[in-house]
Amino acid sequence: MTGPTHRLGTVSGAALSRLVLHRTGDRRLAEDVHVVAQVLPFKVNSYVVDELIDWSRGPDDPIFRLVFPHRDMLPSDDFDNVRQALDKGSREEVATIVATIRERLNPHPSDQLTKNIPQSSDFDSWGLQHKYRETLLVFPRHGQTCHSYCAYCFRWAQFVQQPELRQETSGASAMTRYLLAHPEITDVLLTGGDPLVMHTALLERYLQPFLDGELPHVTTIRIGTKALSFWPYRFLDGPQADAMLAMLARLVHDGRHVALMLHVSHPRELETDAAREALRRLHDTGVVLRSQAPLVRHVNDDASVWSRMWSAQVRLGIVPYYLFVERDTGASRYFGLPLERAWQIYRDAVAGVSGLGRTARGPVMSATPGKVVVDGRVELDRGPAFALRFLQARRPDLVGRPFFATFDPHVQWWDELKPYRPSDRVFFAE
Repeated sequence: MTGPTHRLGTVSGAALSRLVLHRTGDRRLAEDVHVVAQVLPFKVNSYVVDELIDWSRGPDDPIFRLVFPHRDMLPSDDFDNVRQALDKGSREEVATIVATIRERLNPHPSDQLTKNIPQSSDFDSWGLQHKYRETLLVFPRHGQTCHSYCAYCFRWAQFVQQPELRQETSGASAMTRYLLAHPEITDVLLTGGDPLVMHTALLERYLQPFLDGELPHVTTIRIGTKALSFWPYRFLDGPQADAMLAMLARLVHDGRHVALMLHVSHPRELETDAAREALRRLHDTGVVLRSQAPLVRHVNDDASVWSRMWSAQVRLGIVPYYLFVERDTGASRYFGLPLERAWQIYRDAVAGVSGLGRTARGPVMSATPGKVVVDGRVELDRGPAFALRFLQARRPDLVGRPFFATFDPHVQWWDELKPYRPSDRVFFAE
């Protein structure tokens, strides 16, 4: 891939294993890829393959682990069952086994479907999430895929061929109607998938209402995207890119705070010429660029990686925002880390950057009751405890108030924590 005229080419399904075999010559690795890809969705494009992955490192390369399957993503029994069904050549048996495994992988964590989707007969609210008072999440129908898929993605259920698991709006009018009825909402987040896979004309349908004077109470527009990492030519190549950047600039000129929430998992994603040029063009629009990503084993579970990444982001005009904890879904036991280890990595990473890089908050769990930050391990009268705070919560009165959970060096997620003392129970009530 040498320039913005290169066309986007993607590989998924059975072609993934052929690509791995071609690049590595490792037949067993290719077979493992084929088995795991029956259960979890994987897609990779030519830019990631040619520009980001260091094939000389093979499967140990962090970008390879970021986008390609590995057999340990599935429990060994599940892996063997899928492989045996594939060997038999029975599509029906494979489909049955895969559906059972997916159900056990918690496809919609943190009660997204039961607690976040507005329950009202007045609105077509499928594809909208209103978890926090000030913020509405919007899943544009044509933006529920990505240029490549992250293997750790907590929204993997959006990408499998099971329509009942997929969140998507019926169109921009559903978003607008809901916002008109909810003047308390100040922030809108277009999410996915990746909204920037959409043609600019489709994206504009969701952005134009904020320029029409209908929604003055919405002051902040966020777009969650990994396009800078996986397809920076979205910001570089021709009329589609030019029109999108012009629309972003119009929103900024109109007085909106426009933020691109860039998902950046590894410093290598920001090192290509295309990514650097895309950043220059984005800065010219006046949008604010913020970065966020989960801490994931095999990809970025090293404090020096995060320090290097945050330092580079500050230098490039990106504001470090969140270091997330891997959610309890999909291959979380493969990618996840104990909370104590996550906190140690965050602490050491922050210690390695200047004050401007310390805007990153973490480690943060985006759990059912809200965004919970782990402030560390403390010694209290009854023994060690995790010190915690809500950065955002369904109950606004809980935000910012310190509370404690019994310390356990093995826990990885919110649901495994227990209140340290009776007065902490209010923070765990859902």
